[in-house]
Amino acid sequence: MRQDGAMTGHDAPLPTGVVTFLLTDIEGSTQAWQRAPDEMSAIVSQHYQILDAAVVARGGQRPQEQGEGDSIVAVFRDPVDAVNTALDAQLALRRELPELPVRMALHTGDAMLRNADNYVGLTIIRCARIRSCGFGGQILLSEETADATRHGLAPTVDAIDLGLYGLRGLAGRTRIWQLTHPELPTDF
Repeated sequence: MRQDGAMTGHDAPLPTGVVTFLLTDIEGSTQAWQRAPDEMSAIVSQHYQILDAAVVARGGQRPQEQGEGDSIVAVFRDPVDAVNTALDAQLALRRELPELPVRMALHTGDAMLRNADNYVGLTIIRCARIRSCGFGGQILLSEETADATRHGLAPTVDAIDLGLYGLRGLAGRTRIWQLTHPELPTDF
């Protein structure tokens, strides 16, 4: 664990080149923090433990937190590991914190480092914009991630095409896919 609390999985430098980002966020967390700050503190702490364990188990790394509050950024060299991490984490969250609506998004593309501890650029921005389209409990994939993982996932895992979406501040439209699994909801 780094001094800022982020789990890196190992002390290797953050990967560059083509990577897959996994971004998470608790839907409606601001209101939940206002209603029950002490309860949210304990829940969010447990949520971080679940996410950190899933990221480390699949060889992902966590860059230094970039000021998003109760979310994480994780990066993977292997897109299948990234998608399986999201699935593992979402299933664990549903078991252990079923009332906590965590949305997740994955996008594969060229990573650009701002410095040794943080990313910048369109790949991470696109992932954040895809995440903002999601609902708690949902895992969204970019077209690039869906294509890169199509033949590497377990038979019980699939992705359904949700269509093309305009993403705030980004030119063009982006095709978004939803990861499906028998233990995850499909209607949002």
